[in-house]
Amino acid sequence: MQNSYGDYKEQFQSSPTGPAETDLLEKLSIQFDIPFYPELSAGTLRFDFTKKIPIQYLKKQMMVPLETPEGAFIAMNDPSNFQALDDLRHILGWGNAGIVLSTHAAILSAINLAYNQDSGSAEEFIQDMAEESPDSIISEIEETADLLDDTSDAPVIKLVNLMLSRAVKDHASDIHIEPYQGSLSVRYRIDGVLYNAMSLPKRIQSPLTSRIKVMAKLNIAEKRLPQDGRINIKIGDRSVDIRVSVIPIAFGERVVMRLLDKTDTSFKLDDLGIDEERFNSLDSLIRSPYGIILVTGPTGSGKTTTLYAALSTINHPEINIITIEDPIEYQIKGIGQIQVNPKIGLSFASGLRSIVRQDPDVILVGEIRDMETAEIAIQSSLTGHLVFSTLHTNDAASAVTRLIDMGIEPFLVTSSVIAIIAQRLVRKLCDECREPYEPDDKSLAKIGIDRDLLKDRTIYRKKGCPACMNTGYMGRTAIFEMMLLNDHLKKLILKTSDANQILKDAIKSGMTTLVEDGVRKVLDGTTTIEEVFRVTRI
Repeated sequence: MQNSYGDYKEQFQSSPTGPAETDLLEKLSIQFDIPFYPELSAGTLRFDFTKKIPIQYLKKQMMVPLETPEGAFIAMNDPSNFQALDDLRHILGWGNAGIVLSTHAAILSAINLAYNQDSGSAEEFIQDMAEESPDSIISEIEETADLLDDTSDAPVIKLVNLMLSRAVKDHASDIHIEPYQGSLSVRYRIDGVLYNAMSLPKRIQSPLTSRIKVMAKLNIAEKRLPQDGRINIKIGDRSVDIRVSVIPIAFGERVVMRLLDKTDTSFKLDDLGIDEERFNSLDSLIRSPYGIILVTGPTGSGKTTTLYAALSTINHPEINIITIEDPIEYQIKGIGQIQVNPKIGLSFASGLRSIVRQDPDVILVGEIRDMETAEIAIQSSLTGHLVFSTLHTNDAASAVTRLIDMGIEPFLVTSSVIAIIAQRLVRKLCDECREPYEPDDKSLAKIGIDRDLLKDRTIYRKKGCPACMNTGYMGRTAIFEMMLLNDHLKKLILKTSDANQILKDAIKSGMTTLVEDGVRKVLDGTTTIEEVFRVTRI
């Protein structure tokens, strides 16, 4: 005997997501002869309904209107919700619209996409702002839980919401708002490179900056001093933490917003783009009982992500992991994280002293900036703790020189540091549009590729398509060099701190340099010669 509708409904309510939901919807599709769409194509969405129906209503009822070659339909998640279905048909004037079943995630994604696309254009809001008085801009603003739910009519609020939602949609890591003598420029940093996003009239500058300051809880009256703040927002189903920096420059206040998407905070060593041999070495290193592992590179080279991935890999209930960071970029469950606060005297050094008294097994120090922090980190490693930290140097060998320049004795470096990892981020070629080509000898010589290596291999270059916003690239991966301090290198460091000599001997010991790892990723079609050259500057 087949299940009754009531049985299905009870099962539906107890299994709202995951594989069980898909299985259930497939059964319902057969039982009630309703088509089941596991995914909803963006091309089938109608955007005109966003003017008539609040986003909160569709999210609550889990329904979204769409169109197919067969006609207009309404996708719904709970086929027993007939009352809401009839109401939606009546509001839209779709009396004969059919229904299809779809998953909770697919419907929510479609709703967010529709209302995001309908956010309007920057030009519309700028035109409206010409009629607004500056006082009205600040009086009515208060941050909402979801930017897509914000129904405020103030054009400046809509403009900021549009700016943020587009940045999140385009996977931008930073938004730069830069005032000039007669204009205001907005740029997004996507995959490490800045792109022009908007060019705004000068009159927008003051209300736009004020809106952002209010959201970040900064002093809107103070325009002479730098200020830092934070904004927490939701855009659809994504939670975003924004660090705001405002500084006064010649033509007004310059604003930079760093976006941290906290929706997916799973960090895995497998996702770093490291080859199998060095992956096994790194996996073994991060399980060492004591010692220091340093990750080096310039700002924005992915050092923190690498360290978070290492901590996530070894994060188990039987291990006590404590970090001190500036700032805490992502919260990791099961790890104690301390925020540096210079205003109250909580520095890396003072925080590290306190951490040692918390019986840790593993310690992460966000950055070694001075001799005091370096000394405490070294003493911690010598007393049986595994310490992770970062340094700002160009390569792995230079990190040794930097520590010794800080005043650390060479014998302390060799007895505590077990590995130094240097890294950079390179943009990955878009799989949709990359094209093969034959590079000239000059390009190959740039990064030291011998033409003999090209036998049976294809080199690709960027082209550009709608999928990658015509940049030719989509996403980033890391290139690494990993210097393990073996006995030979330790003896050398005791004699000299010359980075060039240390580098030469590390290469003789089998170390793969940043450039060589970049060449590997060029030869396997992951990135381009120009990208490797850009980040390594040979």
